[in-house]
Amino acid sequence: MSDECQDAVDIRPWAADDLPLLERLMGDPAMTAHLGGPESAEKILERHGRYLSAEHPGRGGMFVIVVGPQRVAAGSVGYWAREWRGHHVWETGWSVLPEFQGHGVATRATVAVLRRARAAATHRFVHAFPSVDNAASNSICRKAGFVLQGAVDLEYPKGTLMRCNDWRLDLSDDGPQVGAS
Repeated sequence: MSDECQDAVDIRPWAADDLPLLERLMGDPAMTAHLGGPESAEKILERHGRYLSAEHPGRGGMFVIVVGPQRVAAGSVGYWAREWRGHHVWETGWSVLPEFQGHGVATRATVAVLRRARAAATHRFVHAFPSVDNAASNSICRKAGFVLQGAVDLEYPKGTLMRCNDWRLDLSDDGPQVGAS
């Protein structure tokens, strides 16, 4: 897989046949260790339905991360509107299958989704809220040009408080052109 990871990383809209990918991403205890644990089959189906109807430039979207000339599905990335501290902002998040981790795939996919959020010209800021314990996702935020705002408690999953870092990127600022490392 590492040869594919060295190739182009792109994103494509979520499709009906991406349910098996979502089952791997959200149904595996190791993949969801920083997200409160795996989701039930019912919750995964609900999430799949939301992802299918999510793409709309003014409201965000969910995407499959694809790598290499075969465009192999490597994970998911997306952005969506939310209210944060009295302001309308974008939130972003990602998940990459284990065999593609550690090769810059998530960072490059996040940069691609940030380009879409910037092009939507709907909100000035985009936030990411990785667990304070998720070193890899916090590193992705740093590499993608986000600025750490501090630690916060967020409810995720519903009914559970999770200690997260609040990372913010100003979309009105071209900032560093990321993807190099």
